[in-house]
Amino acid sequence: MTDLTTHATEPAELADPAELRELAQQLRVDAVRAADAAGSGHPTSSMSAADLAAVLFARHLRYDFDRPGHPGNDHLILSKGHASPLLYAAYKAAGAITDEELLTFRKLGSRMEGHPTPRLPWVDVATGSLGQGLPIGVGVALSAKRLEHLPYRTWVLCGDSELAEGSVWEAFEHAGMEGLDNLTAILDVNRLGQRGPTRHGWDLGAYTRRIRAFGWNTVEIDGHDITAVDEAMTTARTNRGAPTAIIARTRKGRGVAAVEDREGMHGKPLPDAEAAIRELGGVRDLRVHVRRPPDAERRERGGDPAAALPEYRIGEEVATRTAFGEALAALGTRRGDVVVLDGEVGDSTKAELFSKEHPERYVECYIAEQQLIGAAVGFGVRGWTPYAATFAAFLTRAHDFLRMAAVSRSDLNVVGTHAGVAIGEDGPSQMALEDLAMMRAVHGSTVLYPCDAHQTAKLVAALADRTGVGYLRATRGATPVIYGPEEDFPIGGSKLLREHPEDQVTLIGAGVTVHQALAAADRLVADGIRARVLDLYSVKPVDTQALRAAARDTGRFVTVEDHHPEGGLADAVLESFGNGHPMPLLTRLAVHTMPGSATPEEQLHAAGIDADAIAAAARTLIGHTHE
Repeated sequence: MTDLTTHATEPAELADPAELRELAQQLRVDAVRAADAAGSGHPTSSMSAADLAAVLFARHLRYDFDRPGHPGNDHLILSKGHASPLLYAAYKAAGAITDEELLTFRKLGSRMEGHPTPRLPWVDVATGSLGQGLPIGVGVALSAKRLEHLPYRTWVLCGDSELAEGSVWEAFEHAGMEGLDNLTAILDVNRLGQRGPTRHGWDLGAYTRRIRAFGWNTVEIDGHDITAVDEAMTTARTNRGAPTAIIARTRKGRGVAAVEDREGMHGKPLPDAEAAIRELGGVRDLRVHVRRPPDAERRERGGDPAAALPEYRIGEEVATRTAFGEALAALGTRRGDVVVLDGEVGDSTKAELFSKEHPERYVECYIAEQQLIGAAVGFGVRGWTPYAATFAAFLTRAHDFLRMAAVSRSDLNVVGTHAGVAIGEDGPSQMALEDLAMMRAVHGSTVLYPCDAHQTAKLVAALADRTGVGYLRATRGATPVIYGPEEDFPIGGSKLLREHPEDQVTLIGAGVTVHQALAAADRLVADGIRARVLDLYSVKPVDTQALRAAARDTGRFVTVEDHHPEGGLADAVLESFGNGHPMPLLTRLAVHTMPGSATPEEQLHAAGIDADAIAAAARTLIGHTHE
């Protein structure tokens, strides 16, 4: 291959438009080279935004690549994560990675993954599921403006295809309402999506009208005009009182005639990379001086570690959602890093109890569950310990954000209340009957389902020290307090509530069904049947040791859950067996039908998960094994 390399230059201020154009061409060339080396990737999506990235890195970004944790660093979120070759090319230009590493793009073990993840220390969150960058960016910008009072800016580079996602518009509205003038959305409007033209093509006004309606400052530009890009970013940095959207008209595959603004070229290497590189002017090795951030210090977040969790009387009737709210308020006193985000149901989830004690750390996201989780992930980027709370049923809207939070290695706590048929008369639209399965399937997640107030309080506090995505399921109705305040509930543990040397069956419940299992055990005793009762409050990780011991001692399980049978408590139990561990005889009780409206007691009975059903299942299981 012909030598197309220019001489490397030392990092310097690139102020001249001609120099910035050269840098943009280098980014294009390197995107082409990376995708060609990998045999896959999205070079054309990278090429459209190269001028935007060149000006941003050379003129406006404030970042110390040697100190990615610097509290004053700007944040750059590549929401159009498929354009990762552009980001990696910019990192190379900044001296953060070598050309050799750039060309490991998409190879086994490489940090240059197909879509960016925090395996790279300069990447805050994983992107690639479109429509998530801006909601997360709102959370990062909110942290700076409302809590940290630091001068860093948040830049989010979006594609025009993802503007069809509703989550983006949740973010536009939230940011506009909060007046986040430290947030800039850069829209790469290149007209073409994966299979053809986008909804609005190059109609920049269509985007401008919508975004301005949410209270944003907007600037329409030619995204390949270096001077216009520079002026727009200057406007964004100096504008006060509102976030800024730079709406840039670009051409996909810019600079290479064979692919520029042509359909069918998405998501594949260029057909003739060598010819494309020549057309772009050859390989370059320019170095860009990314300006250092201003001096900044992260303030101590404080708290009173001795602050007590709430306490309750044995036998007192307390809803676990109430205990959640009271424990959360106490935890906020204990730890100054706790931030709570509400989906406009704080009066029902009881998260609003935190707002009365710590209003500055309470963020109202309204009924926008994707923005709720996105903002929580953004606060986590800045080192806060977020708790996001809403009705458990509505978390299904945000499942992709939770899935991607795991890919991002985020530490995030989610609380879903009003779960199961036990909520009663509101009916099936409000009943979370899939949430345990949904949250168990999230990689590295913790899933907890407490049955009483003290257990809830302890588990709420325990989640603050847990990494990954944590989920706590809380019940609407009041349940008896059965544990004292001195009890401990380690994550991954369980509690044995009934035990006898002559136990014939183990009744396993969590949350509301623990109380039904206890009542069933009392009824079975009257029949001369001894039943062990296991409170499996930690659904993931599950207490494998306790389950195997119960299987060894009793040989029979009845699992009972206020949840659909797929993916819930019983499946968690069964995962402790196999691989040489003998399986107990099992009857699984769960919600198999579509519920209607009825009282909580009627709901549990109709679903076949109340004490009567549990006792009957245990009798049948024992009777079958005696035949």
